[in-house]
Amino acid sequence: MIKAGITGNIGSGKSTVARLFEMLGVPVFYADQKARLISERRDVLQEIRKTFGDKVIAIDGSLNRKAVASIVFSDTKKLSDLNSIIHPRVKVFFNAWCTLHQSAPYVLHESAILFESGFDYLCDRIIVVSAPEEVRIHRVMQRDLFSREEVISRMRNQWTEARLLSLSEFEIVNDDCASLIEQVVLIDSILKSKNIQPYQQ
Repeated sequence: MIKAGITGNIGSGKSTVARLFEMLGVPVFYADQKARLISERRDVLQEIRKTFGDKVIAIDGSLNRKAVASIVFSDTKKLSDLNSIIHPRVKVFFNAWCTLHQSAPYVLHESAILFESGFDYLCDRIIVVSAPEEVRIHRVMQRDLFSREEVISRMRNQWTEARLLSLSEFEIVNDDCASLIEQVVLIDSILKSKNIQPYQQ
């Protein structure tokens, strides 16, 4: 079974593309969603509180995501601390999930921080969803009601698109002009071909 990672910077539309692969019957592991669920577990909340203080815990005991974001998106060390709490737990779920889908020709691991989290080492091939910066800024402003400055601030904490592409085998251009379906179908056919073999890790 081939493990393919799919990533892209904020506003690229990687989740939309991942859903197109799902429509073709490809199992997709949404790492960011799993990380969100993990962060609400009691043991994880306690570890986050210990690392970041009481201010990141809401009155009802849940995680104050806005408070966490304000800390980690302006401090790479703090972001690394948070990732060290969440990512090992996500890896456990991903490995178990892969076992459940081992009969599939390939699976997708969808993550906004595939490389930063080290999950690229679990993948045989990488797909990057790209889009022009202005398109991405506009999408996030509309979707999340962020100011332009807030979007740009988050972009600065991400790897550049050029860096992502330099480490990837496939690119899907999501610029609202190119056909996403055609690009997805092409990559799907390649990943299902017998010419693609898992890397020896």
